[in-house]
Amino acid sequence: MKTLIIVTHPKMEESLINKRWVEELNKFPEKYVVHELYKAYPDGIIDIKKEQELVEAYDKIVFQFPFYWFSSPSLLKKWLDEVLLHGWAYGSKSGFKVGGKKIALAISAGVDNEDFNAQGKYRHTVIEFTRTFELSFEYIKADYKKPFVYYGMEYNTSPEWIEQSVPLYLDFLETL
Repeated sequence: MKTLIIVTHPKMEESLINKRWVEELNKFPEKYVVHELYKAYPDGIIDIKKEQELVEAYDKIVFQFPFYWFSSPSLLKKWLDEVLLHGWAYGSKSGFKVGGKKIALAISAGVDNEDFNAQGKYRHTVIEFTRTFELSFEYIKADYKKPFVYYGMEYNTSPEWIEQSVPLYLDFLETL
């Protein structure tokens, strides 16, 4: 079964790594369906029913985004708030429509990995910063997996560094 990749990047045309990942994913339409939220909803008005139907159609869903202020771009938060509704995603009469689906995050981070630990600049790991995603997906009974994180994009934008990420990301997706 194909994997749904929900990409949330507000300036995809300026992106280096997220744009490259999308280009690579689009080479494998038999494996991946790429859904770009900012492209689908440039006005920020989300078609909730359409999004729910899309989610229901896949057993593996990855949310791909750049790490913004230790979280995700705002449209992804809005998507979570509006799409994962009581009565559909959770609640005694919901049927937990996302329940059992494998869910993961794919994050591009500007700073280096060593900055994200107890002794580092930010005193927390990316896993700790993304705990709200983990708890939210557990709440709706999804099978949340540890995120894929590629670090250092703020300091190293060389084509070699970006290309190095591509097989790592594809390997991550294959092991979901």
